[in-house]
Amino acid sequence: MENGLLIKPVAYIRNDYKEKFGIPRQSGRAPSILSEIVFEKEYQNPEALREIEGFSHLWLLFDFSLAHRNAWSPTVRPPRLGGNTRVGVFASRSPFRPNPIGLSCVRLVRVEKREKDGCVLIVSGADLLDGTPIFDIKPYLPFADCIEGATGGYASEHENDTLQVNFPEALLDKIAKGKRQGLLEALADDPRPSYQDDATRVYGMRFGEYEIKFSVSDDLLTVISVE
Repeated sequence: MENGLLIKPVAYIRNDYKEKFGIPRQSGRAPSILSEIVFEKEYQNPEALREIEGFSHLWLLFDFSLAHRNAWSPTVRPPRLGGNTRVGVFASRSPFRPNPIGLSCVRLVRVEKREKDGCVLIVSGADLLDGTPIFDIKPYLPFADCIEGATGGYASEHENDTLQVNFPEALLDKIAKGKRQGLLEALADDPRPSYQDDATRVYGMRFGEYEIKFSVSDDLLTVISVE
């Protein structure tokens, strides 16, 4: 491509985040939720993953596949700032960018070798929608990627924003045991946009095969139903 670069996915992610609503705002906020990174046939050569298990964490470069636009805006409105305050697109992690490329850090749990899919990466803490195309994978290097004294700008004041979760036992029992903790973490991260603060509103969130209905009053999220 003239003055450009044609990029194609090397893999796709599989997990229980079936829609945008409910995905943690950053990676690592729901560390108990596992995802699978399944490589395209062309990239299923196990040699491409040689020595990867020596790294605890990985960087994923991915496609904001639901955010493709024909035009771009120099400013965006981060949900954590209430949805009305604008900041520069390059001073944000908004998916609406000139090039819809995302960056996420995940923990590598293990590598599984499967007959159909070849070597699959099992990772935790991902903040990606099920089916998201992965463009590249790089190892996280603690000595280079963890910067002492780094500042987080306007995002720092929301670093510890979490909710208490009231999940009645009878409803929690409907969730597969291995998925309960991850779901609790995702709910505690407050799926709502910051500008929505109606205690009477009932929200719906898809998680795997479940539809979770809940309401929020002050800092307490209460699950109403699991279908």
